[in-house]
Amino acid sequence: MKTRATSKSDLLLSRAKAGDAQAIEALFSLYQNYVRLLAASQLRAKLRTRVSASDVVQDTFMKAHRGFEEFRGKTGGEFVVWLRSILSRQIQTLYEQHVTVQSRDVRREVSLEEIGKWVDRSSTKLEAVLIGSDPSPGTKLQNHERMLRVADAIAQLSVDHREVLLLRSVEELGYKEIAERMQRSHGAVRMLWLRSIEALRDKLAEDNE
Repeated sequence: MKTRATSKSDLLLSRAKAGDAQAIEALFSLYQNYVRLLAASQLRAKLRTRVSASDVVQDTFMKAHRGFEEFRGKTGGEFVVWLRSILSRQIQTLYEQHVTVQSRDVRREVSLEEIGKWVDRSSTKLEAVLIGSDPSPGTKLQNHERMLRVADAIAQLSVDHREVLLLRSVEELGYKEIAERMQRSHGAVRMLWLRSIEALRDKLAEDNE
């Protein structure tokens, strides 16, 4: 029976749980781009005008740092799930503070429940996109390691390329909707989408060299 290769995140996590301060910082840094992309994909229009993805990410990591001793997982994959749950609660809290006003309105409770559902859905979609974008499916890297690798590559793209990737791949919007959101023509959005895919592949290819 083959044993699973120990990943970089697993090693950092082990050292961090043993009290290594530098490993803790390195561990959180490893997941920063992934959490930033996830936050950006989950901030719907009603929240974008009130809070930024950077603020959400900062608050998420602050809470994660404070509660790290309570984390009982042993793998990078479990750490991803834990971070995602903290981010999900952050998003729900922000909606409660900024979007839902009438505390006793039944629709408020329904909306918060729906928030939790679409946070989970968008998380799943983003991870599928990140893993599926890796041009080396034969690699021995675990899925979440490949996911982090692609997230780091996307973080190096231009703002427009990142936005069109999220709108098209995660929110699954059509070109017409994306064109309205980005205030561009339909043709310009299609071209931007193709160029963003090409740019991502180039970044990943550079990492493989």
